[in-house]
Amino acid sequence: MTADLLQQTIWLAAVLFAIGFIGLMVRRNMLFMLLSLELMLNAAALLFICGGAVWGQADGQVMFIIVLTVAGAEVAVGLGLLIQLQRRCKSLDIDRLSKMGETE
Repeated sequence: MTADLLQQTIWLAAVLFAIGFIGLMVRRNMLFMLLSLELMLNAAALLFICGGAVWGQADGQVMFIIVLTVAGAEVAVGLGLLIQLQRRCKSLDIDRLSKMGETE
């Protein structure tokens, strides 16, 4: 892997991670927050692949598979929770859901 390709890959991963982080902080919808977390995980996985290619080791690909496994588990549990929240509260807005637990 050349130095230019390495630098471009790192920049791409940084931009993807920043977009995911901004989406996580700005959005109030829990579905979009989960999507932003997925984007951040994929940026980290891209860096693992890039690091493995630079060092000529398969460690980056192994970590990528572990990150994909964690992301799959997150999606399964997260979407299950979102479905239950939508059924019970009729909303996925984080602010509205946090106010439901308060006593009036």
